[in-house]
Amino acid sequence: MSATTAKGWDRQQMADRLAQEFQDGWIVNLGVGIPTLCSNTDIGDRDIIYHAENGVIGYGPVLPAGQEDLHLVNAGGQNVSLNPGAAIIHHADSFAIIRSGRIDVTVMGAYEVAANGDFANWKIGGARGGGIGGAMDLAACAKRVFIILEHNTRKGEPRLLRDCALPVTARGVVTLVATNLGLFAPTGDGFAVRELAPGVTFAAAQAATGALTEHP
Repeated sequence: MSATTAKGWDRQQMADRLAQEFQDGWIVNLGVGIPTLCSNTDIGDRDIIYHAENGVIGYGPVLPAGQEDLHLVNAGGQNVSLNPGAAIIHHADSFAIIRSGRIDVTVMGAYEVAANGDFANWKIGGARGGGIGGAMDLAACAKRVFIILEHNTRKGEPRLLRDCALPVTARGVVTLVATNLGLFAPTGDGFAVRELAPGVTFAAAQAATGALTEHP
């Protein structure tokens, strides 16, 4: 199996696998894109409080069409449900939760992740503008940073690299990365495999990665 034919997990499965790393009692911030799918995951009897930077605290799964409250959205603008004990708070209060260090883990998307834990998620090369949003606050203040992204670009180029080529959001903060090919941990020199997705070989993951991929 080559790097181009290894498919592995779909986006919801990527989110499901990463959500299994959440511990009971954690406050979990979910960023825009694939990370929002983590709130759809069945986490059993663990008590997880999902935090959105727009001020929805304690929300649940994304609701299907016809069941949604159009006034209730997560950070990605998706209509979500509220779990018992949820709260709607001011945007400034939501950021006070972030900046005071109460977020146990933030889950963000990215364009690139480096072997030393750097990540880039706010600006594509050559593009004008770009807004870093709350990512810098979250990366600086959350106790842990997890990243979810597709393992390769649409052109087949690796997103897990020895060094980020794009403008970096934060340096040395990423501890865990979920992609369609598996679960990986930056080691400084490369990425260690925590788990490979079904049907993905170590050779395929290594060929698709821009830095040395190590066995656990």
